[in-house]
Amino acid sequence: MKKPAIFSRRGFTLIELLIVIALLGALAIGLLATIDPFEQLKKGKDTSTRNTVSEFYDALIRYYSSKNDFPWIQTSANEPSANAMALNNTTALGWISSLEAAGELKQGFANLAGTGNLAGIYVFQPATDKVAVCFAPQSRSFQIDPNSIYDNKGNTSGLDCKGSPNADTVATGCYYCVQ
Repeated sequence: MKKPAIFSRRGFTLIELLIVIALLGALAIGLLATIDPFEQLKKGKDTSTRNTVSEFYDALIRYYSSKNDFPWIQTSANEPSANAMALNNTTALGWISSLEAAGELKQGFANLAGTGNLAGIYVFQPATDKVAVCFAPQSRSFQIDPNSIYDNKGNTSGLDCKGSPNADTVATGCYYCVQ
């Protein structure tokens, strides 16, 4: 018995293949737009910087707990009280050395964190026993984070730092702070 003609054809027609390829392409473009790889890179950098900020802040608090002073007082170096000071500053690198010598930070902390990262981290001492460590986030998810409402001195900035989760930019001058 002979099979009907509809079952005898093998494979797909060119039109069917083109339709499937077009649908897969549309799905891939939609997925790529959802993932936003550049945003993911910014988020990764912000996460790394946040971890560095937290580690440095915790080291300052432990140092203060044991010495009852911050490292800038022990070294007679400029205090970060008038202006927020970036951690890549020569004076701030001296504080990092003091924290390393006291065992509060790992040896080579500045090299591990990278001078580029340290340049964007600011330390400020608003009171005798308080300190704020801040950075300006690059990713939207960090810019709308509740901790991103400060200026680089840890004061509430008064800006609309939250913005919209879908906005391309958020107000400049908004920092993520640990204090």
